[in-house]
Amino acid sequence: MILDVQTFQAVCPLARLEPNRGVAALVDGVQVALFRTSEGEIFAVGNQDPISHAYVMSRGIVGSRGDAPTVASPLHKQVYDLRTGDCLDVPGVTLPVYPARVTDDAVVEVAVH
Repeated sequence: MILDVQTFQAVCPLARLEPNRGVAALVDGVQVALFRTSEGEIFAVGNQDPISHAYVMSRGIVGSRGDAPTVASPLHKQVYDLRTGDCLDVPGVTLPVYPARVTDDAVVEVAVH
């Protein structure tokens, strides 16, 4: 039997995430970019820009395309869907997406494994 269990780690209090801003966090050795949208949704994606390979995605510009919450790379402005990690400008380019949740005591947790 194989169990697929995600291990969530506490990252920060929800109050530390300003709407439409990103923060970087190191979760179990993985750089993660965390975002809280103005609708209150929490997203965790890889902090490394897949085009430039720089660890800058947490400094990206949060927005939307249609109903998709997005982040634009601060370097080359490619736009990524925060739900899927798919680049909306360059086919086949993606950011890793990690499960994120908010606990009952308002702590943001992320699972990278």
